[in-house]
Amino acid sequence: MIQILILLVLLVVILSLSIKIVQQGQTVLIERLGKFHSQLGAGMNFIVPFLDAPRMIRWRIPIRRNNKYMYIESNTPFIDLRETVFDFPEQSVITKDNVGIKINAVLYYQILDVTKAVYEIVDLSQAIEKITQTTLRNLIGELELDQTLSSRDLINSKLQVILDEATDKWGVKINRVELQDISPPVDIQAAMEKQMRAEREKRETILRAEGEKQSAILFAEGEKQARIRDAEGFRESEILRAQGFAEARERIAKAESESLRLLSENLGSQMDSSSYLIALKYVETLKELGSAGNKTIMMPYEASAMMGSLSSIKEVLFDKDTQKTN
Repeated sequence: MIQILILLVLLVVILSLSIKIVQQGQTVLIERLGKFHSQLGAGMNFIVPFLDAPRMIRWRIPIRRNNKYMYIESNTPFIDLRETVFDFPEQSVITKDNVGIKINAVLYYQILDVTKAVYEIVDLSQAIEKITQTTLRNLIGELELDQTLSSRDLINSKLQVILDEATDKWGVKINRVELQDISPPVDIQAAMEKQMRAEREKRETILRAEGEKQSAILFAEGEKQARIRDAEGFRESEILRAQGFAEARERIAKAESESLRLLSENLGSQMDSSSYLIALKYVETLKELGSAGNKTIMMPYEASAMMGSLSSIKEVLFDKDTQKTN
């Protein structure tokens, strides 16, 4: 019975040593007598006890708790094949214009070749951390502070390309790199805030000046158009007035011409029609002078000839009336 129990115990131990269960998304490297032999996939796997043994791997991963970074170290045979987030602690770098800033980044990577990740580098996580920090320090050293603050996408893309090339021999794929925080010194932050405030005030002043300029231009254009329209209206009014005056003069001339023609027909050869018209205008002028309230009226010497013309007109008209009576 004792021998049977011993055999059963040995069988259980051998089975436990020969069966390896691997979770989905993980893998285990098997070494036979210290040399790489195989890679176990997800599920239940069998190995040769006492000859095969899983390779133990040391992982050192930084994590942040309560805004403080701490490292978790583990020694495990399981290698995670999923994409992993690597949150780096904050580090101090110096820009091209000699400004010291604090910056931290987060990196997303994935192990594609497990044998390279285990056998080509001693500590993969520490290697990724150090090469990321040194590369980030070199990139920031080539940029000034303003460029660093405004070129995050450029820094991320350059950092990803450089890290992806550097970690390719380790069987690692760098999928993405993101800068989390960039913290300039307190005095630099105060100066930047003042500069931003000054820039906003400058833009506000420029916009206000542009608005006033546009308003003045529009007002001047309005005044110009108003004056042009007033001038055009005045010109059209003067043209119409001149046309009306010309038409009136034309009609008056036609009326006077018609009256002279009628007078010539009525007077015949006894009197010139033009003398009659002049005498008539002279009488109208004397009438206006008399109505003005003047007690003394100076008559020109030629008035006697004009009066003679009036007497002739009277005789002619008297003869016409006599002829009509007869």
